[in-house]
Amino acid sequence: MTGVMMKRLISACRVPAVLLCASAMLTPAHAAASAAAVPAASSAPAACKGTIYMTFDTGSQSQAQLIADVLNKRHIKATFFLANEKTTRGDYSLDPSWAPYWKARVAEGHAFGTHTFDHVYWKKDLANGLIQVKPQFGKDGGKLASFTDQQFCEELRRVDTRFQELTGRKLDPFWRAPGGYTSPRTLAAGSACGYQHAGWAPAGYSGDELPSDKYPNAMLLKKALANLRSGDIFISHMGIWSRKDAWAPANLDALISGLQDKGFCFATLREHPAYAQKKGQP
Repeated sequence: MTGVMMKRLISACRVPAVLLCASAMLTPAHAAASAAAVPAASSAPAACKGTIYMTFDTGSQSQAQLIADVLNKRHIKATFFLANEKTTRGDYSLDPSWAPYWKARVAEGHAFGTHTFDHVYWKKDLANGLIQVKPQFGKDGGKLASFTDQQFCEELRRVDTRFQELTGRKLDPFWRAPGGYTSPRTLAAGSACGYQHAGWAPAGYSGDELPSDKYPNAMLLKKALANLRSGDIFISHMGIWSRKDAWAPANLDALISGLQDKGFCFATLREHPAYAQKKGQP
């Protein structure tokens, strides 16, 4: 993390106390960037001591089946945020080849949001009213581009259109920015076309993008179990290219079982107090 980026994150965290800010661990810049966008939730079923909201962003998809298996084993419903990302199978996560996988998750009752189609990173809001972005994939992958608010909205909706083609189901009305990087303009653009942004709690960052030699899985698991509280949104990925020791095989089942032992229940973002009123489709 550069000094400039750190200063921007510190500045970004000067928000009302009702919003979560500043990660509880040393994480990549984007780990802290989204924490400020997560409203705290406090409600939980009477039989539970609290509720945790598990979320998964697409990635290399190397852990996709393991994640599905663990969620089924533990009878957990989660929320998936989808972008069309390159996978370890050599295809992309929203290619027709992934239709059976996504259809199965729909049948299981999970929730789904848009993560932008080409995994588009916000860079800055321009003085001319445009939004500077940098897609990671697609024909303009790796290049800076300038979007109007409508183009940004269309980028969110492209995932919805493809998901309907693959599964016959519309997305739920929320989105997550790649890296957690948002601005008032991107949040407004998303809201204008029917999607509410969903970040994650400071304690909810899995650390699965961090180098495993410095942040081993045992350390990340211990930290999550110690710090997660009722209402927290937890984020991990469906595979990270750069991490040597993948997070999910070592930690996902152990984390869920450990939280269940503490009396926590789990729900999708459809049941989160900050998003429940948005149940209608965009």
